[in-house]
Amino acid sequence: MRPFQFLLPAFLLLFASCDTNKNGPTDTFDRGALLQNFADNLIRPAYNDLQSKTLLFHTAVLTFNTMPSVENLNALQGAWQEAYFQWQFANAYNFGPSGEAGLQKGLIEEIGTFPASVVKIEANLASGVWNTSDFNRDARGFPAIEYLIFGSGATSEDIVTAFLNNPHHKAYLTALSENLADRVETVVNAWNGAYYTEFIGNKGTDAGSSTSQCYNEFVRSFESAKNFKLGLPLGKRPGQIQAEPQLVEAYYSGKSLECLLLHLTAIENIWYGRSKSGQDGVGFREYLEKVEGGPALIISTETQLAALRTALAAVSDTPVLSVQISNANPQLEALYTEFQKMTRYFKSDLSSLLGIAITFSSGDGD
Repeated sequence: MRPFQFLLPAFLLLFASCDTNKNGPTDTFDRGALLQNFADNLIRPAYNDLQSKTLLFHTAVLTFNTMPSVENLNALQGAWQEAYFQWQFANAYNFGPSGEAGLQKGLIEEIGTFPASVVKIEANLASGVWNTSDFNRDARGFPAIEYLIFGSGATSEDIVTAFLNNPHHKAYLTALSENLADRVETVVNAWNGAYYTEFIGNKGTDAGSSTSQCYNEFVRSFESAKNFKLGLPLGKRPGQIQAEPQLVEAYYSGKSLECLLLHLTAIENIWYGRSKSGQDGVGFREYLEKVEGGPALIISTETQLAALRTALAAVSDTPVLSVQISNANPQLEALYTEFQKMTRYFKSDLSSLLGIAITFSSGDGD
């Protein structure tokens, strides 16, 4: 018998052993517990709370349209803020019921595209014609509603007068509010129905698995905060040659910094597997504990998270973010740098250790 015939079985055995050792630590992790915690304590509560807030907002819309007044406008603006702040905890789950379907984009594009297009919104108000299912996603959703009820440099009295004098304002606001509530209701019904079981049962790590979808949207949500809530208005995106403060999120309400803070909190909650109320559970941190090299990455990641938090805390609450960008506040540059440093831990390093491929394109080369 030829010598290589003895070597071949031994080689195959060695190869199988190495392959098992490579995948073994990850395979000891109970992904079912991760998915159960995400579904029960993060995702479904986020959407259920969002639905509650959007319904309260719609009630405020009806009240304001019936009797436009500064008092009712203030209540309407407060209801919008409550709903939009809750949206920061739900905008990282754009898969399944919140994912793309045919011409429909993910929920974040359908109701959260910013900046709103003033040109399109004003054209709709002038014509009295609009479509809440077309490609003009920057003329509907939370940001378009924000423009309608906060205005651009307008006083509360000016906004009330506009609604009193132009019936299109009332009709457009009602249509946007109904569309917002309907889209959120569709997602909530799916998560409280069959999709819940489907999500928990899909325990693999392939591109279509629940774990992969959660991880990819987690990273994409972080990059959205970095690239669009901060990088874009700072003028850091490809093709920009200067800062563009008017491109901040929540420009008209002046709630940009609050939204960024809440968004970062929501991202941290996914990392820790922590509910909005602070209940600790199984997150990507626990996943790493079962992976070779994971404990070291946990330390590096949480050290950088702390640095990011410190940089954000150093940014003053006043004036609003757009004004601070106009004034070239150096603390914002420092904050953006810490966001950039964070990218490698959430994106490349975590992806590598968990063996989960990045399936979306951020377009920034990070």
